Amino acid sequence: MTDLVNHLAREAARGRISRREFLGRAAALGVVPAVASTVLSKAVMAQGPQKGGTLKLGMATGATTDAMDPALWTNQVPYTFGKCWGETLVVTSPVDGSPVPVLAESWSASDDALSWQFKVRQGVTFHNGKELTADDVDATIRRHSDEKSQSGALGLLGDIESVEADGKHSFVVKLKAPDADLPLVISDYHMVIQPNGGLDDPTAGIGTGPYKVEVAEQGVRLVGVKHEGYWSDEVGHVDAVEILVINDATARMSALQSGQVHIINRIDPKSVGFLERMDTIVIENTAGKGHYTFPMRADTDPFTNYDLRMALKLALDREQMVKQILLGYGTVGNDFPINEAYELFPEGIEQRQFDPDKAKFHYQKSGHSGPIVFRTSDVAFPGAIDAAVLYQQSAAKAGIQLDVVREPGDGYWSNVWNVAPFSASYWSGRPTQALMYATAYVSSADWNESAWRRPEFDKLHAQVRAELDETKRKELYREMALMVRDDGGLILPMFNDFIDARTKQVQGFVRDRAGELSNNYIGIRAWLDQA
Repeated sequence: MTDLVNHLAREAARGRISRREFLGRAAALGVVPAVASTVLSKAVMAQGPQKGGTLKLGMATGATTDAMDPALWTNQVPYTFGKCWGETLVVTSPVDGSPVPVLAESWSASDDALSWQFKVRQGVTFHNGKELTADDVDATIRRHSDEKSQSGALGLLGDIESVEADGKHSFVVKLKAPDADLPLVISDYHMVIQPNGGLDDPTAGIGTGPYKVEVAEQGVRLVGVKHEGYWSDEVGHVDAVEILVINDATARMSALQSGQVHIINRIDPKSVGFLERMDTIVIENTAGKGHYTFPMRADTDPFTNYDLRMALKLALDREQMVKQILLGYGTVGNDFPINEAYELFPEGIEQRQFDPDKAKFHYQKSGHSGPIVFRTSDVAFPGAIDAAVLYQQSAAKAGIQLDVVREPGDGYWSNVWNVAPFSASYWSGRPTQALMYATAYVSSADWNESAWRRPEFDKLHAQVRAELDETKRKELYREMALMVRDDGGLILPMFNDFIDARTKQVQGFVRDRAGELSNNYIGIRAWLDQA
């Protein structure tokens, strides 16, 4: 009987009989539906990626203010879509975070890591038919490193002195200071290679990815259709990828349950048990570098005051927040953006505890009085509103009045985040500690959400990027972590797991610790079970 069931499963996996027919025959042989589904899933996986169909995603965080220009991407929706139509030179391995070649076929560095040569993959064309050359790469890097670009990658590219094409399919990057992590630097998702670097029209949505842009209704619906001239058959298995922006968590779950979409992101931990009881849905939970933040802008009163910042750090009950908001799907934060998922993690730094008495002491020392406004939204992170209320309650025990203002999701990432003096935010992390600090903590970073600027920290950051000795690097990272933790404007309550949910029809989900939805590559990595 077992051999017959396996044979039928292989026939279904090949599309020779329908899924319904397979389940009916298996039931007639006495196989319960759950076991039959498992056998069929294994048969489907054994067949490898299946082609065809439209993969539909229901995603939080999108807004009408989103941009097509990769330099301006600030949330998961545009860069999940962007990874469908565009590609970077390098990506990170979902296994160990190491650099993996994509549009850069190979690279090599000088002994002092000041000069890097990259070979550009040949035989690649943009969606408009133009051949990819080193000139496009050169222009892309120059655009994102231009201080006028407002690129989210600008803070990562400050050490680049020059980029020059070296023939049609090779280019050389020269640095002001050594950087052993340069391939990881240019893996940043903003660094999509565009024709002429996007200098002509960065919003055109023309890239080299598996899908071409067909619909781009920002904050509503995004569609990419198969690019028949794509250079690789390892990704891009479906005929089309459709993203529906569904910021409301309940509506997102309903869309998944009804079959309107195949996969959703940002599952509230409180909803995991409910979804797990459904035999058609699979929870994909990935621990990684993601974290939630409450940044205080240190250049704006009253947060220019060290004692007020320290009071607000000590007035947060992190253990309670992890317990009630994450329900165990994460760990306690310590006011610096690095956890043990990073190499050279600085061990032994004392965990900051909730201490209302010390918080009250620093608050009184600051001389501040009256309410402090804290802005948040449903799109900041799952449970952000409840987290704000918990923070409000714990701060009250220290005599600090927090006024929680709930902002609309649409426009939150352009109008509130990185603008308001005190708000809620999230980060998926970066490949290395140096890159995480470069993105949001060095003085020149456009995404320095806490507006904390210290020349001493910038100097340490330059040193750690140039240091090739791992022991010395770890010492520098420890010093940087302590500086951010004790002086910075960052409050980091918790590191979160990435929790997505998919229907069983979605196959090929790769757990990637770099971010949710398989580090937002779900659109090109997954396929649909056609059985």
